[in-house]
Amino acid sequence: MDHLNLEDDNPFETDADRLSSETSSTSKVNISAPSSPPPHPARLLSPASPSRPFPSPGSNRQPQTTFKSDFCCTRDRWLHSGEDIEILIMDAQKTSVNSSTPYITYVIRAGNAESRHRYSEFESLRSSLVKLYPTLIIPPIPSKQTIGDYATKQAKAKEDAAMIARRKRMLQTFLNRIGRHPILSNEHIFHRFLDGEVSWTEVLNSPPLSLLPKNILKAPSHNPTDPNASPAYAVLPNPSATHPLRNPDQRFIDSEVFTNKFHNHLSGPMEKVTRRTLKRWSENAQDYSELGAALNGFSLNESGALASAMEKTGQAVDATYMSTTRLLQELEQNWSEPLHEYSQFASIIKKLLSYRHQKHVQYEMTQDGLESKREMLEEYEKSEREAKRLEEALSRGRVRSMSSPGEATSNGTPSQEGSADADGPEEPSSAYLPPHPGPNPYKKRTPGMGFLNALSYTLHGMMDVDPETARRNGISKTRENISQLEDALHLSAQDLKYASSTIQADLDRFQRQKVADLREMSISMARSHRDWCKKNLEAWQAAKNEIEKIPDHPNRVASPQNEDASPSNLRRDSTATVNGNGR
Repeated sequence: MDHLNLEDDNPFETDADRLSSETSSTSKVNISAPSSPPPHPARLLSPASPSRPFPSPGSNRQPQTTFKSDFCCTRDRWLHSGEDIEILIMDAQKTSVNSSTPYITYVIRAGNAESRHRYSEFESLRSSLVKLYPTLIIPPIPSKQTIGDYATKQAKAKEDAAMIARRKRMLQTFLNRIGRHPILSNEHIFHRFLDGEVSWTEVLNSPPLSLLPKNILKAPSHNPTDPNASPAYAVLPNPSATHPLRNPDQRFIDSEVFTNKFHNHLSGPMEKVTRRTLKRWSENAQDYSELGAALNGFSLNESGALASAMEKTGQAVDATYMSTTRLLQELEQNWSEPLHEYSQFASIIKKLLSYRHQKHVQYEMTQDGLESKREMLEEYEKSEREAKRLEEALSRGRVRSMSSPGEATSNGTPSQEGSADADGPEEPSSAYLPPHPGPNPYKKRTPGMGFLNALSYTLHGMMDVDPETARRNGISKTRENISQLEDALHLSAQDLKYASSTIQADLDRFQRQKVADLREMSISMARSHRDWCKKNLEAWQAAKNEIEKIPDHPNRVASPQNEDASPSNLRRDSTATVNGNGR
């Protein structure tokens, strides 16, 4: 099956034994020193801090060797202090502050700062980061409630304890992923989100977020809020994400193929099987709960060793119920939730590759537009040369026609044209055509006919415009368009180069993070099952010891000493017991 060979098709793999270095740009591209144009100072990489594997630090966490020295605020200093920092969501509280309806607010602790934010504010933080950094993988937040959840739980959907606890854990993971990202951790917007003294509404309506363009494709990739961005960005086309490429980059085609397979595998069989497994564990735990209660009640009706054995068995069943409940919680937190998060990551990477694809299409469309304008200019210039050649030929004809009367007079033979000139004024040459003056602009217009007269005047002027003037205006306009497109092409090439290198570098970083997280998830699952088995073994061993204290049936005949004392021979004969007979 295809999903069993995902690693073989993985273009992000950095293991030299599996793929050559050509599939990874980490050895060739330094994200902290991208190609021109230079990025905004706040967007440069901070000293690389290793990301913590989900859900716990793990044993492969490396110490931070370099430190940041230039800080924009106290939160920035704390995030890059070199310590093992952890952003915590301490509580989820119901409140109605500044709202007519109650809502859940999450209490965030970042060092000695405490802030409170509702789910919609986490959404606005993430959407702002997506627009500010269109070439980076922005971590996901937990999904919204589905329509089905609202239909089944109605008004209680927002207050569901399990949903709130799940959101609390996943929002904490979201904040910590940003806090450990080599670029996003430097963003002052994120620092202000963690600062409880700042109004988040004010942050959303002030720079740099208020400077974000409506269309992110017509803004610099390295800094979309740059107020000094070239006006040539407005000339760039706005391509569709499905527009084909003439010269696609094979690296990103491979990345798209792998990401689609990864997404389909996670959101398909992996999540379906996980949901089904958790459901069965939950049903099993509920059955154990009811069985334990029944056994404990039954032990009250007995006495002696049998009552003790039944009670101990009920306790073992209760222990199995509690260990199964604990296993269920651990599988939910350490396997199911991160699995869903990586399914969201796959969707995010698909959108990131789509942005890069649109930037590449934008570059090719700008190239095509520039070539088209250059061909148009060449046609205009060709027409201009033909017009000049024709005008020169007409001028030479006029000169010859005007010089002929003079030659005849000098020979003593006055021409008819000469006598006519003497008798009256000279008629204009047939080669001279005066320009059409157009209608008198001061002519009184008929009431109610102003628009039609203006339209008629405009069309008349378009039809009777001087061809030479129109041609020269076209040449001037085309040259201006070519100049703008040349600037736009240069900017588009820079954006494409920056987007390609930055996206590839962040994909490489994500691949290392994914490997560490999946390793930690697998170890956590194995540890949870081991602990579940260990606790159950202890409980059932104690129940077994108590059961063995129950005396044998009084009708049971002791077996001879020389008889084979195998387990099958020592097994109690239930039929004989019921009939009251011995063996």
